[in-house]
Amino acid sequence: MRNGDPLTGKPILDANGEPKKVPGKLKAVKGIGWYIEEYGIAQLSLNLTDITVTPVHIAFDEACKSAAERGIRVTGSEVVGLIPKQSLLDAADFFLKRQERSLGISEREKIKIAVKSLGLDDLAPFDPQKKVIEYMLEDADGERLVRMDLKRFSEETAAESPAPGGGSVAAYVGVLGVALGTMVANLSAHKRGWDARWEEFSDWAVKGEKLRNELLYLVDEDTRSFDRILAALGLPKGSDEEKKARKAAITEATKGAINTPLRTMQVCVKSMDLMMAMATHGLPASVSDAGVGALCARTGALAAYLNVRINCAGLDDADFKTKVLAEVEALKSKVDALEAEVMTLVLGKV
Repeated sequence: MRNGDPLTGKPILDANGEPKKVPGKLKAVKGIGWYIEEYGIAQLSLNLTDITVTPVHIAFDEACKSAAERGIRVTGSEVVGLIPKQSLLDAADFFLKRQERSLGISEREKIKIAVKSLGLDDLAPFDPQKKVIEYMLEDADGERLVRMDLKRFSEETAAESPAPGGGSVAAYVGVLGVALGTMVANLSAHKRGWDARWEEFSDWAVKGEKLRNELLYLVDEDTRSFDRILAALGLPKGSDEEKKARKAAITEATKGAINTPLRTMQVCVKSMDLMMAMATHGLPASVSDAGVGALCARTGALAAYLNVRINCAGLDDADFKTKVLAEVEALKSKVDALEAEVMTLVLGKV
């Protein structure tokens, strides 16, 4: 507490001669500030003890406001140690909303926006692979296919090996479809004259990004499910007990190999809602992209449908098989109808 000016006024003391305090702007923060004379700058050191209470971007933003009140500006910031990925994604969303920009963009782009907006690369280069906790811990082998470039992926698919096969390709075709739908949503969110609708299209783009990431996961998961079948087939079968265990392992692995393309089909069908919305309400100049997205979504769904059927052929669990086949037939009919509806809309506008 100060007399007069809240920034420069004389501190108000209590009966013991100690400065009286008022609640600060930020909770769950321990901090200190000082002036570094040789550099001519002030520095804040903040320890955020609970980032769910005070996120990184809020602490940074309040520091910027306090600096502005004093006629100075924040020149940059630095993370000491590692930072959770979600902190940077939340920061990106915070600054994107301020700009009224779509939130439905890739994780890579959001990290870049957060780093620039927080000034994390002003003092030294900020390498997300070395500073973000999740990136330090991730298993690159778990994303073997999706980390390939397009040429390498096609070469790997064409090689004399059964994986990656139709299931991984089905998921990736679905990725391309939903990516196109998301692109139309992002373009529509930023169309001049449609400023009042940016949140509407941003919401669609966010949904598209979620579906795109799930399908990307399924690209590698389909190959992993095939590997689990091979591992089960390689189990010993010398004794009756070993044969029984091997058979059970094969059954479970086969169910996994069925559930993966089934999920691919479900996600591809779900993505048709995005294509429908973009064909109906999206940027007219990009309506053909929504149509291509619908074609890819249908192709991905039908390709996954074939994989479900062929994998069901080797399964001896009749109840499981009957349930799954009934579901994929319903999904097939649905995606055929949705694709026809989207194409009617598109052809009516081109």
